[in-house]
Amino acid sequence: MRDELSDIFGTFVPEPSHEDPVRRAQIQMKRPLPKKFYENVSVEADGDSFAVKLDGRPVKTPARNTLLLPTTPLAELVAVEWRAQKDVIDPATMPVTRLANTAIDAVAEQVDMVAAEILRFAGTDMIFYRADTPQELVERQNLSWNPLLDWAAETFGARFILAVGVMHQEQPEAAIAAFEKALARHRDPFALSALHVMTTLTGSALIGLALSEGRISLEEAWSLAHLDEDWTDEHWGIDAEAAHRRAKRFEEMAAAYGVFSARRG
Repeated sequence: MRDELSDIFGTFVPEPSHEDPVRRAQIQMKRPLPKKFYENVSVEADGDSFAVKLDGRPVKTPARNTLLLPTTPLAELVAVEWRAQKDVIDPATMPVTRLANTAIDAVAEQVDMVAAEILRFAGTDMIFYRADTPQELVERQNLSWNPLLDWAAETFGARFILAVGVMHQEQPEAAIAAFEKALARHRDPFALSALHVMTTLTGSALIGLALSEGRISLEEAWSLAHLDEDWTDEHWGIDAEAAHRRAKRFEEMAAAYGVFSARRG
């Protein structure tokens, strides 16, 4: 396989080249894209894992590792992206492949660090910080977010403290420890990679965990994460550029959730 494939995907670390998917795509578009050089994409067993092959040759990660996936469904998600390429290979259209690369090249070697990063979100979670006015927004936040807090308390024993405004609220050590124990159920590289993306895109470790545990759906998670933004749009109108950025971020969110779900088979 051509070395430029690794070059075009870049060297993956837990943080992407830019947190905004639109800006990240713009950066990637400035690089010359390699021409598509293969005809057939297949998924084949490789020991206990599954490889995606282009004309019989396995896809490699940016670090030159074989792109091995733990389940057939996840390998098929990657294969779908490679089959969808036309004249050139465009990583901006391959979020599952990019995330799989991250899991293999970076997160697999830094599991503790990535888990700790998600845990830090749990200490300053978006849904802990509430508006004091207007009352309509206060009530909407309570109605939408409080059930997640109740779920975390009842299911994991994680009882968090709410705050009004943006002043930092220290969370109980017991709550953080309980969340860490729940997070430990998802410590494989693919799950953590997906959870990290879902957490950073929503600004909420609790929303990410609730989604991963099946407590809420993907669409519910996205709606909960944008409650304040939706309230503003209702009262002041929708900004077209912001809506476009949000749509691109949802594509990343959906890809991450797809990886999380498919990695279990």
